[in-house]
Amino acid sequence: IVDFCVPLKSVEVEVQVKGHVATVTSTLQYVNEEELPVEALFVFPLPAEAALCHFSAKIANQEVVAKVQEKQKARDEYDDAISSGQQAFLLEESDASPDIFRLAVGNLPPKESAAVTLIYVIELAVQPDDGLRFCLPAVLNPRYAPSNIDTNNVPKVKSVPACKVPYTLTLSVHIISPIPVSRVESSCSLEPLTYLNTAHTQAKVSLSPGHKFDRDVEMLLYYQDAHQPTAIVEAGVPNGKPGSLMGDSVVMLSLYPEFPPEVANTFGNRGEFIFLMDQSGSMGGSSIRITSCGVLQETLLLLLKSLPLGCYFNIYGFGSDFKYFFYKSVKYTQQTMEEAMKKVEAMQADMGGTEILKPLQHIYSQNNLPDHPKQVFVFTDGGVFNTKEILDLVRTHSRSSRCFTFGIGQGASTALITGMAKEGRGIAQFITSNDRLQLKVMQSLSFALQPAVVDISVKWTLPEGMSVTTLSPPLNVLFQGQRALLYAQLTGEVRNSEDSEGSVTVHYGLAEQPMTSQLSFCLKPSGDTGLGIHRLAACSLIRSLEMEQREKKDESLRVKVVELSVQVGVSSTFTAFLAVHKGSGKPVKGPLVRRTVPVAQACGMFNCFIIKNFRTLNSHKDPYLELISYQKAAGFWDLETRLLDLLGKAEKNLDKQMPAQVDSAVWATVLALIWLHGFRADKREEWKFIALKATSWIHSQKGDTEHHQQTQCRIFQSL
Repeated sequence: IVDFCVPLKSVEVEVQVKGHVATVTSTLQYVNEEELPVEALFVFPLPAEAALCHFSAKIANQEVVAKVQEKQKARDEYDDAISSGQQAFLLEESDASPDIFRLAVGNLPPKESAAVTLIYVIELAVQPDDGLRFCLPAVLNPRYAPSNIDTNNVPKVKSVPACKVPYTLTLSVHIISPIPVSRVESSCSLEPLTYLNTAHTQAKVSLSPGHKFDRDVEMLLYYQDAHQPTAIVEAGVPNGKPGSLMGDSVVMLSLYPEFPPEVANTFGNRGEFIFLMDQSGSMGGSSIRITSCGVLQETLLLLLKSLPLGCYFNIYGFGSDFKYFFYKSVKYTQQTMEEAMKKVEAMQADMGGTEILKPLQHIYSQNNLPDHPKQVFVFTDGGVFNTKEILDLVRTHSRSSRCFTFGIGQGASTALITGMAKEGRGIAQFITSNDRLQLKVMQSLSFALQPAVVDISVKWTLPEGMSVTTLSPPLNVLFQGQRALLYAQLTGEVRNSEDSEGSVTVHYGLAEQPMTSQLSFCLKPSGDTGLGIHRLAACSLIRSLEMEQREKKDESLRVKVVELSVQVGVSSTFTAFLAVHKGSGKPVKGPLVRRTVPVAQACGMFNCFIIKNFRTLNSHKDPYLELISYQKAAGFWDLETRLLDLLGKAEKNLDKQMPAQVDSAVWATVLALIWLHGFRADKREEWKFIALKATSWIHSQKGDTEHHQQTQCRIFQSL
């Protein structure tokens, strides 16, 4: 039940996108309609990767700008200000998870208003389809708190159904890019995209009125050529101290390594693939066969059929506890695949909470298989309050394994999903209402099957008189065509005006061959970019230091984080923003009434919008999934009645067209491939590994391969 008087009335968001960086300004309008002063508490989500860099409040046309302080000091000063009748504003990151924040608006006098503004900067993640993903979290689902966690660190969240949210949301996005903007897509209703110039390098789009808070506001921005390596040099603050982060220039490099075609198109047959599936109650509700767990069954079917012969695999399910299909990973054979498929069909979302740490500990405790690097795929729709402990675990094992993550539905924790993939040298994917999970999983499998990049090193070349300090973590993974980001501080000055160019060279090993990727860039700072690049670089450095502090339990690292956070004005887990408005100097009178501002909880989470998009394995079978289920582990199909019945929907008695000299399994496999090409070409990215296995198997058979190809063409025409 929502309090009758909720002081938060509206949230106005303005986003400015410049290339790959977004600056997000959110203004929260508070009005106290009561007869007594109010303290309003609001726990809400923000992207975990955001660099929160500004917090201010405007009361009666007077603006007070918050400063970053050590967190406990800020809390004490806030409490002192409230107790003395002053107006105060506190914004802090949750100790439990970096994607949850708590905003306190204290001593708002009766019948008065306050506009609270927060600004953050964020990198837009490049998706496998080249889109840049921007997400404004609007949903905060209940998160699982393990029994051993300190409840004092768990934020008190007040969640209500989306239809009960008592405030409004408006959002507008202004895009500025050196290359043309081609389109903007969203799962939310948008106003038409408006171009602001003839070159289409500037555009504007806004959220349609009446957003229902039933989903996060996700937008995908597409540029005409997003795969161009770029370098942005940003000048430090005027009169800044030379040698300091804010006084020196900072460069942000976006690299897109391109592997040789003979390597990029090669997919190995080695690896240990472990699929960790969320079977907690939120994944299904009462109708398991048409909910997200049913979608996971279909996804596992595609994954199991796409795995290469010679690899090893296992499947884990988790909730409050966990279970596994096999005591240890098994070799991928027809027998083990069939056994796994039977267990997949029995999966249900009936395992309680979301305890993900314990199964991960079990997975990482298993001995690594020689020549079979461990690849962990994690599927979950929720979040947890021991996120940092999980990230530390993944990071510890990142040298011997990779982690690919999938956040399913609205409100999936960005700190968990993005963080695990980043620390585990993998790719993070978010699946929302208009997405097909199977497609995104196959995209990640493509990356997992790529040859692993090893021995990555970075070399900087700068003119005499300049030096470089890397601010981002060391590069530990590279994928074909996927962006790799580097931040660095540039100290000193160019002595020769004609020598104003620097370069960075990335050396790495790929398929036992030495490789390099180089980018030259101008050292002259770009135009007015504000200090967004500095703050993103500072945020990257702060997160690395925080993780190192947790690992080493070193108090000096905590002090270093606080000093850096205060210096650059970017929030951290050890600091908070505090603003105190003294106004006329007279204290606000009357007993203080505390109001909690609610946040939206997704209704039914994933299954409330995904039902219409998917069928299940056990009823109303899609012929596409049925055909795939008949494929053998080696890649071929048997010529059997059920296959002919399925194909017979297009042409009767196809078995009678089989040439006498062609093996029946080869013939059946040819027909299955033709059906996929003819009737499911739109899902080619999902079944490409299935087709690759089938084609490889055909070529491995004795016989007239050219005749097989001619037969394929003839039958395709008849279909």
